[in-house]
Amino acid sequence: MPTAHAIHLPDVVKQLVSLGKLESSVAENTVRQSLASKIPIIPLLLKNNMVSGDDIATAFAKSQKIRAIDLDALEIKEDVKELLSDEQISTLQLLPLLKKNTTLIVGVADPEALAKLDDLKFSTGLNPEPVAIAYDKFQTYLASIQTHSETVGTGDIGLTVSDETRAQSYVLDSVDLERFENDDRAVSRFVDRMLEHAIEHGVSDIHIEPYEDLFRIRYRMDGILTVVSTPPKKTAQQLVSRLKVMSRMNISERRVPQDGNIRFTYDNDTQKMDFRVNTLPTMHGEKVVMRILDSSAAQMGIDQLGFNPVQKKAYMDALAKPDGMILVTGPTGSGKTVTLYTGLNILNRPEKNISTAEDPVEIQLPGVNQVNVNNKVGLTFSSALKAFLRQDPDIIMVGEVRDMETGEIAIKAAQTGHLVLSTLHTNSAPETLTRLINMGIPAFNIASSINLIIAQRLARRLCSCKQPAKFPHDVLIEQGFKEEELDNLKTYKAVGCEKCSHGYKGRVGIYQVMPMSDAMGRIVMAGGTSIDLADQAAKEGVLDLRESGLNKIREGLTTIEEIDRVTKD
Repeated sequence: MPTAHAIHLPDVVKQLVSLGKLESSVAENTVRQSLASKIPIIPLLLKNNMVSGDDIATAFAKSQKIRAIDLDALEIKEDVKELLSDEQISTLQLLPLLKKNTTLIVGVADPEALAKLDDLKFSTGLNPEPVAIAYDKFQTYLASIQTHSETVGTGDIGLTVSDETRAQSYVLDSVDLERFENDDRAVSRFVDRMLEHAIEHGVSDIHIEPYEDLFRIRYRMDGILTVVSTPPKKTAQQLVSRLKVMSRMNISERRVPQDGNIRFTYDNDTQKMDFRVNTLPTMHGEKVVMRILDSSAAQMGIDQLGFNPVQKKAYMDALAKPDGMILVTGPTGSGKTVTLYTGLNILNRPEKNISTAEDPVEIQLPGVNQVNVNNKVGLTFSSALKAFLRQDPDIIMVGEVRDMETGEIAIKAAQTGHLVLSTLHTNSAPETLTRLINMGIPAFNIASSINLIIAQRLARRLCSCKQPAKFPHDVLIEQGFKEEELDNLKTYKAVGCEKCSHGYKGRVGIYQVMPMSDAMGRIVMAGGTSIDLADQAAKEGVLDLRESGLNKIREGLTTIEEIDRVTKD
């Protein structure tokens, strides 16, 4: 008599067999039943009363070499509950349990949810550490929070709030799509509502993402990605096609990335906003990312950036010079463009000829000659710079110094009577000088042409609902505070209210502003390292990013967790 084909057992089921909680034959039959009925294996085991939820959690923990925690024996603190909305917990199937500095202990009931830990990291800004919890207890928890939450607002858009009426996540309702999935008018209404909703809530980017069994929309608010909607998966292509039409892209081309722009009119046709749109083919459809190009950011005054008086004076002094180079450095999304545009607005006068090369031009500045870099046709940063030098310039901005050729031309321009502004991707101001040397730019040219380097980050700003937070003295000293200031030091924690997202509203700049002194020039000429330059900067009173961040904590503008997140490189 032929034997049945051997069947692959999931790791959790293997552990249950190994622990003696399940017989091998029963395990194989249950896996076959799961495949045939398309019921996931863990709910099926519980449904058939074969093992307990705690047994499954123990087996899951052993299979992944993580800890198991009894959900019933744990009291989740309010500040941890507020990290994710009820909808996010349900979508991700992940439950925040405990926060330790920048680490978030996360309850996981299903092995498949481990793949979503990166999404949780994006949403919270914390490093997730998974622990196993019982599937049935997690489902009971989900049922309880769904019972105690409600949505308030007008129309289909509202704020998901707890029974304490504190809004923790902005939610975009997809009810039209649920009811009218093949109705183009419903898709158009949803897209218009999404764009206006994002503008109203100060969103910087919209991510529209199709996966195998999920279609979601995320907003980047104050630098953190948050899930705001999970429309029906079958509507994904309709939504993407609508956005491609609005962006004047080729809707029939789905194999290659495309770029486009939308000028969106809203508020009864009284307001306009520009969006930069990019599509990317993925395994399960086209992902769309939309950047909101808010021109008001370019009009920000220098006092709004977050410089202290010494830093502000150093930037203003460098802008007042007729030549030389100002470099702004930091990772993507750290606010470099706004800092440069603020400087350009100060310099933008009728007697000055200003040209910029950007990739791409994000915000249009009247009175400034802005050029979109286009590598496909040979219009690179370096070729644009060469052309600028034949256009009688006073001030030049280069979007980024990416290579030796661009760096050499920019420095040549700075040495020949032009003021040059640009950016670089380095972690600190001293490292910027050594990066230029590593590019192959001669040390003498660097020392003689650079006036100022600004390294920066953006930290989330505390909402007015903040509350005092107490930390042990040893923790504060480890963070960088001084022993003598601890008795009078006031620190705060994020709470959350109907006006903010997770206790934060807006962002504040953290800066290291380093003028190029004669002593630093000599260190560069002598082949000194970034450590040597950092030591010299400290002697000259230049605050590094960490020290600037601690000052923002002292001022009650942000939290220790935020400064840890943005300054620990």
